[in-house]
Amino acid sequence: MKVLFTGASSFTGFWFVNQLAAQGAEVTAALRGTPAGYAGVRAERLRRLAPAAEIVADCPFGGERFVALIRSRAYDVLCHHGAEAADYRSLDFDAPGAAVANTLNIRATLALFRERGGKALVSTGSVFEPDEGSGPEPRRAFSPYGLSKGLTWQILRYWGEALGLPASKFVIANPFGPFEEPRFVAHAVGAWARGETLEVRTPLYLRDNIHVDLLARAYARFVDDAGAGGQGRRFGPCGYRETQGAFADRLSRELGRRLGFAARFVCREQTDFGEPLARTNTDDVDAAALGWREDMAWDALADYYRQTGIAVGAPGARS
Repeated sequence: MKVLFTGASSFTGFWFVNQLAAQGAEVTAALRGTPAGYAGVRAERLRRLAPAAEIVADCPFGGERFVALIRSRAYDVLCHHGAEAADYRSLDFDAPGAAVANTLNIRATLALFRERGGKALVSTGSVFEPDEGSGPEPRRAFSPYGLSKGLTWQILRYWGEALGLPASKFVIANPFGPFEEPRFVAHAVGAWARGETLEVRTPLYLRDNIHVDLLARAYARFVDDAGAGGQGRRFGPCGYRETQGAFADRLSRELGRRLGFAARFVCREQTDFGEPLARTNTDDVDAAALGWREDMAWDALADYYRQTGIAVGAPGARS
């Protein structure tokens, strides 16, 4: 199977491309920028992608180089994972503008892809989009970024259906794992490495945290099924559906003993309710069928933080 993939330098994109390649797919990774423009963990992900995919730089979706790439060779599946995400937490995020950029030249691009033998379009969605996942009604977008993802999917689905190209949607909740940008897990490990007590300020939010390697295996299976033909599909894999307070407790148990930390945490009284109280994905994953083991995922995550130097010996660590 030949796959054209956008967004490979992102956290989940990096894992998805590596898993697709591990399962035998020939992956071409179209980057919006050039390698020189990437720094930090994103640059490290890009460096590690080289053995898994052919990387084509300065090749944004719908642009001249992207269209030329489709014209020059035949692909089975177009995986549109990339999206405008700069300042994605901001209320000033330009949702309509991002949707336009995400779907640049969409009709001509998908028509050419279909003409060249393309079998399926796989779009990556977010549980933070409007009307996605499970949670209190109305299931509004979490943010303008979430709104842009919903608009993007509607445009992709419309033109896929209009052009006779099956359009499928793979919905992501809250992935965590090695090579992630510093977020909650890295913050927790860093606090514990310094001998501090982790403060959880939004312990009541019910979320869906999933190991990124399990997510990647589910994604690769999903792409394989989409490429086999048939109608469009939708899949939103679930991980740990629990409050952020419960997830902090899980991190404390699993990473604390592996890294030798006391891993103390405290749940503060939550005062910020700017997001929906609950939002999770809806589809269970057969981890055994995907060859995934939870204990090995936690081992790998602990090893990653040990190797990065974040998880070094700390005052208050277990002896």
